[in-house]
Amino acid sequence: MKGHCLCGHVSFEITAELPPVYQCHCSLCRRVSGSSSNSALIIAAPNFRWLSGQSGIRSFSTESGFKSEFCQICGSPVPNINASGNAYWVPAGLLSEPVDTSVLAHVYSDSHASWDVGFLSDSLAKFAEMPSEQQWSELCRQHVHDKLANKA
Repeated sequence: MKGHCLCGHVSFEITAELPPVYQCHCSLCRRVSGSSSNSALIIAAPNFRWLSGQSGIRSFSTESGFKSEFCQICGSPVPNINASGNAYWVPAGLLSEPVDTSVLAHVYSDSHASWDVGFLSDSLAKFAEMPSEQQWSELCRQHVHDKLANKA
């Protein structure tokens, strides 16, 4: 699975099955995306590879530690590695091909914009904050189990 920024300067490849997507409704993600939420995937570092443009990535960090990395040419948000170096945050909108995954959960749902209420009535999991790695892993495992059960 390949992906790239708006202008195509920054590109990458994911070499594993895609995990579920989450949508973050926090105020920082709304600002960086210019939308109601930021849709992203978490990809294990060994399953991620830069193809081009890595030297053209710029970064912005807030005092709280929120980090946004973006293409210096078009401004698109681009993947960035987490603090521990074991996974990449990947904006789902950068994926170039149709994907076999879906949104699994809404995070920071209590921080949603007052005008963004449609997601409140869907049946997806909602977290007031970012779920722990263990909570997210369990939710993903259950998702895979349900997906396999529905195929049978």
